[in-house]
Amino acid sequence: MSFKFPVTAASSKHFIFICSANNLRSPTAEQVFSMWPITETDSMAFNESPDQLPSTEQIGWADIVFVMEDAHRIKLSAKYRKYLNGKRFICLDTPDKYEFMGA
Repeated sequence: MSFKFPVTAASSKHFIFICSANNLRSPTAEQVFSMWPITETDSMAFNESPDQLPSTEQIGWADIVFVMEDAHRIKLSAKYRKYLNGKRFICLDTPDKYEFMGA
């Protein structure tokens, strides 16, 4: 799968990567995409634990929200609907079976 975006200063993108624990998948994606020019990246966990919920500021900052599983998109949409208006969602369909940076 290949993602292509025009890369200019005027089209700088903020990417946020979300998975269940922010231990393996989303930090790996954050690291990989942080090497793209004119992008800023962040990663976070999203599950039922109060200390693992994104802040509204983090959601608001992102231009594009990448989730590892469709379940993440559904839960985010339910909890943060008013902060997600106009945001682009991309589900990477990445199962929770990988190590950090593919180690």
